[in-house]
Amino acid sequence: MPTSTTTAHVATLRRLHDAVGSGDPELVAATIDEVAAPDLLVRTPLPLDTTGVQALKQVFTTLLRAFPDLRVTVEDVIAQGDKVVSRNTVTGTNLGEYLGRPPTGRAVRYDEIFVFRFADGRIAETWGVVDLLTQLRQLGVLPS
Repeated sequence: MPTSTTTAHVATLRRLHDAVGSGDPELVAATIDEVAAPDLLVRTPLPLDTTGVQALKQVFTTLLRAFPDLRVTVEDVIAQGDKVVSRNTVTGTNLGEYLGRPPTGRAVRYDEIFVFRFADGRIAETWGVVDLLTQLRQLGVLPS
């Protein structure tokens, strides 16, 4: 049975997904500042030269520039204690530069799973597995 704390954690994660769905990078950045701890630990390997909250902001800025219609559809959520697991489907159309490549105009649809650990009501740590192989194949970067 969900507790008020786990319900609050799920609501916090929903706020982040709603901000991403707005397509507004400024709203996403402001929401990250509100829902993520300043010392956020991002455990997903990223090709960035920044960490923490700034890394999370940079990921979404890059994705929204490349896929302005980016949508994260939450398929499943499991919440227990201080953790929330979210299995998502991500969709978008590549209309901007991505990974140093010009836009392809191609649509992508791929899956991801994230674990979020909360502390003091904010996201304190994340781990993610993103199906980049499918994404890159759909963009034509890798053969099918």
